[in-house]
Amino acid sequence: MNRYRNLGLFVLLATLWGGAFVAISAGLSYIPPILFAALRYDIAGVLMLGYAAFAVDRWRPRTGAEWIQVAVGALLLIAAYHAFLFVGQQNTTAAAAAILVSLSPVLSTGFARLLMPVDALSPVGIVGVFVGLAGVAVIVQPDPSNLLATDAVAKGLVFCAAAAFALGSVLTRRLDASLPIETMEAWSMLGGAAALHLVSVALGEPLEPAAWTHPEAIGALAYLSLGASAVGFLIYFDLLERLGAVEINMVSYVAPIVTAVVGWLYLGEVVDVATVIGFGLIAVGFLLVKRQAIRREIGYVRSRGSSE
Repeated sequence: MNRYRNLGLFVLLATLWGGAFVAISAGLSYIPPILFAALRYDIAGVLMLGYAAFAVDRWRPRTGAEWIQVAVGALLLIAAYHAFLFVGQQNTTAAAAAILVSLSPVLSTGFARLLMPVDALSPVGIVGVFVGLAGVAVIVQPDPSNLLATDAVAKGLVFCAAAAFALGSVLTRRLDASLPIETMEAWSMLGGAAALHLVSVALGEPLEPAAWTHPEAIGALAYLSLGASAVGFLIYFDLLERLGAVEINMVSYVAPIVTAVVGWLYLGEVVDVATVIGFGLIAVGFLLVKRQAIRREIGYVRSRGSSE
């Protein structure tokens, strides 16, 4: 029964997170990108903090190390990641953005090895990182004669978003504070939202009054803050405890499929051949980088199945 429950939650999480990229594209038609990201985490952060106060025994950071971990999460996992993503997604498809973001687990491994040289990548792992980066190049298709083309710059910004998230993931783990993950996420969301608001004000982003009453804008914001963020992270925490980091990372490779289908149905976006090939290369890169962990996970699942 647990196996079917985990599978159902995994599919639901991939659907929520895959649909988030489509919601971003829809909402960007009405709300400026940085402000849109800030509003998303205003709501999600308050909800997550309420959940942390209910579910864990430590709803706020206490030590300096814990506040540093929250600050890193706020600046990299929330503010930098979403600023790059939302600005970049103004000029690229939701599916391309989702696929580029799926590079994060590969980049996380690369950053981890750079910051902790004693745990160096094997030659095969290094090849995996470069295969994943080759997938990015295939998707972006940079033109040496016009590197500042709108589409290329947009996809480059989304790649920066993936890199910021990967670096933030590594740094928050390396700090190794004893703060519960729910609490860290809640305060990071609120801190990241505050940082995004400051950037939005500095840029002088306008907000048309009609955006507050347009059903599509309200629906996109509600989906992102309630569905993809609040509900999505609760499912993520549950599956992380049940499945572990390796299996939960596979969500990154199912979500883009959801994005492509929903983006085609709702936004009329078409996924080109280059994007599909790039996705394949990024997935292969992930398998090469995580091959040992995947092998161990498969062995564990098999042994658990045989014992049942």
